[in-house]
Amino acid sequence: MKRLLLFAILMIGVLAAHAEGYTHLTFETTDGAKISVPASSLSIAISGTTLTAGSQSFTISNLSKMYFSISDETTGISEVLKLDSEDSSIAIFDLQGRKMEKEDMRSGQVYIVKTKKGTHKIAVK
Repeated sequence: MKRLLLFAILMIGVLAAHAEGYTHLTFETTDGAKISVPASSLSIAISGTTLTAGSQSFTISNLSKMYFSISDETTGISEVLKLDSEDSSIAIFDLQGRKMEKEDMRSGQVYIVKTKKGTHKIAVK
């Protein structure tokens, strides 16, 4: 654990030395999601297996990389999508690319939904 903490402190120091001109510190998780936090007045703390940067907290084992960026690269839900079963322009696909019907969607699964407004990745609760 001491090695991990020392490594994290060293990496933060190295990143800070190269941060000039960058406005965000971006964290990429093992599932590919990106979360950016503003770099100005940023405080970073490590407690056990949790890294806290600004208002965001991460489990250290779920982080694949962190880097400074010039813009907010946060990925994730940008809008809540309500599926209307009467809208024939909606196409639903599973992650293997097979077309699905709304009734066949299962809780805990992720699907790709194509609508008139664009393509969205959704998780069914």
